[in-house]
Amino acid sequence: MSLLIVKDLSIAFRASGVERRVVDSLSISVEAGETRALVGESGSGKSVTALSIMRLLPSPPVVYQQGDIHFAGQNVLTADERTLRGLRGNRMAMIFQEPMVSLNPLHTVEKQLYEVLSLHRAMRREAARAEMLTCLDRVGIRDAARRLKDFPHQLSGGERQRIMIAMALLTRPELLIADEPTTALDVSVQAQILTLLKELKQELNMGLLFITHNLNIVRQLADNVTVMHNGQCVESNTTRRLFDSPRHSYTQTLLNAEPEGRPEPADSHAEPLLRVSQLQVAFPIKQGLMRRVTGYHHALRALSFVLRPGESLGLVGESGSGKSTTGLALLRLIPSQGEIWYRNQPLHQWDRRKMLPVRPKIQVVFQDPNSSLNPRLNVLQIIAEGLQVHHPALNEKQREARVIAAMREVGLDAETRHRYPAEFSGGQRQRIAIARALILQPELIILDEPTSSLDRSVQKQILALLKKLQRDRRLAYIFISHDLQVVRSLCHQVVVLRQGEVIEQGECEAIFSAPKERYTQQLIALSDFAMFPQSPRQNS
Repeated sequence: MSLLIVKDLSIAFRASGVERRVVDSLSISVEAGETRALVGESGSGKSVTALSIMRLLPSPPVVYQQGDIHFAGQNVLTADERTLRGLRGNRMAMIFQEPMVSLNPLHTVEKQLYEVLSLHRAMRREAARAEMLTCLDRVGIRDAARRLKDFPHQLSGGERQRIMIAMALLTRPELLIADEPTTALDVSVQAQILTLLKELKQELNMGLLFITHNLNIVRQLADNVTVMHNGQCVESNTTRRLFDSPRHSYTQTLLNAEPEGRPEPADSHAEPLLRVSQLQVAFPIKQGLMRRVTGYHHALRALSFVLRPGESLGLVGESGSGKSTTGLALLRLIPSQGEIWYRNQPLHQWDRRKMLPVRPKIQVVFQDPNSSLNPRLNVLQIIAEGLQVHHPALNEKQREARVIAAMREVGLDAETRHRYPAEFSGGQRQRIAIARALILQPELIILDEPTSSLDRSVQKQILALLKKLQRDRRLAYIFISHDLQVVRSLCHQVVVLRQGEVIEQGECEAIFSAPKERYTQQLIALSDFAMFPQSPRQNS
């Protein structure tokens, strides 16, 4: 008997008396020791399916219209709460997609991990601490003993994701549901996590339902693949057969959606837009009852570069290497040392008030549009917010006209401007974030992992949009990413960072073709392996 059997499952959301079907007659199964990948675009029903397996969807508004979900012979949809508590965490666990939402911001890492071990394995504090340190080390958390005392906001996005993975693995479940567990991770940590999952799958004979938009990971990890589109299964096969000879046109579209092309040449003789010299960021380490400063954590050391109009600079490196810290320092949102010159203006000498006139010219697009867009404002209000601050003389009609123009420029239907962020897909929300940045007519946009949470087909559209905007407006980009394929497709220059140190920098194509430093070589080798991995063992 299969460990998990989902048969003819249909799920609908009911709002204002109207039902909208989001999963339609889906059937999948997972055997013990098997990895089944669930792939498809944002909004295809993958995460809804995962949450339904553990009965975590709220009812209402969710309606289970028909079908069955059986785990180890137990009907999950008819189980009472006591039975479900015995299954969740103990026998099946889940790695959620958004760690900042899933982790409690008021509790330390240690307290949250210990809660899992005390509830599900009845471990005492001393034994639990040793187990926690071992698991954190296995998922790639450096200096694990010190990081146990940290709160979620003190960790990078990739580190928070690794904490979530550790939390799920601590219980040694029979079935692990992983919903985009490697989205925020760089290629080196990604490889480490995939290796760990393979080892645990063999060690525990664990079933793994792996939800992802990254088809390269599917090649490496999965035995079987189910492709979803608009809530339906459009194709299901062994990994090898699906990649070698996809039958459905939608599957073929997904497989052909890899980043491609190179950036258009920039004018190397243009006057520099941004000059950065010896940029450094250090955060104080406070200890003791009085929280006295006992030292400093150097998040970034001695970064220098020149950026011209129409040019893109990529910042790559592992989680915690200083990429996002660099972006915040350039925006003058955190204290830093060194020099930042924007059109020969010394931003490093300016206070918050003096920076205000420059803000419209340097905009930012964040990694997670779910967090960066105010859910209480509609799209018109979100995009127009910057205009109200920086162009108060505009009347309501003029602001709305500019919003409509910005939405059309990024490929959004202007008729949807009165809707709220929750009514849009992930790719559409990221376009809203880009439109919000563009409406102020910036010259430089800092893009912090803008495509990492998007599936490949939407990612390809966003990259094409960014290239078009750069060509039309001569925009300069600072592109922060752990996806080297995306960086190579978009950037002219690249800086490789590791633990705040500049390992290597120069022209993007030159570094990708002939990296000089061993660390850069390792990153590119891991990226190449992700692109062209050896096929995993397949079911016949």
